[in-house]
Amino acid sequence: MSTRSAWTRPFGLVAGWLVVAALAVAVGVVTVTRVGGTLSDRGPLGNQAARNDLREGSATPDPSLEVVQRTFAEEFGEVDVSCQGAFARGVDARPRAGWRTVSFETGPDDDVDAVFARAGRSIEIEVFCNRGEPTVSEVERNELPDE
Repeated sequence: MSTRSAWTRPFGLVAGWLVVAALAVAVGVVTVTRVGGTLSDRGPLGNQAARNDLREGSATPDPSLEVVQRTFAEEFGEVDVSCQGAFARGVDARPRAGWRTVSFETGPDDDVDAVFARAGRSIEIEVFCNRGEPTVSEVERNELPDE
């Protein structure tokens, strides 16, 4: 056996392994980027035209579309959200006695949220526009650490 073939075979195996590993990483990054973006947006999935218009600072709903407003009531209080097409706007957040509003997103955006807190608990409500109708996409209840 020649010295050339003794070096060529391991080098070929290592090079092949590196190509396969790089390909696997590239596929993983593309998959996580696409799926992660879809999961974190929680907005009008598949509505790419609206999503392109919803870039930070450039959201401009079509004024000819109907504005639909809904109130969502939970133990924390109430949140009013309006939709104009795929664009959501937080209109008002009214906490019940003992609760306070920690944050309230007004939009316009593909979704808006409000966070309420009370004595060691927090509740976040996220609303998006489903075919122009305000729709709750998630209500997250958390226990806060003792301070």
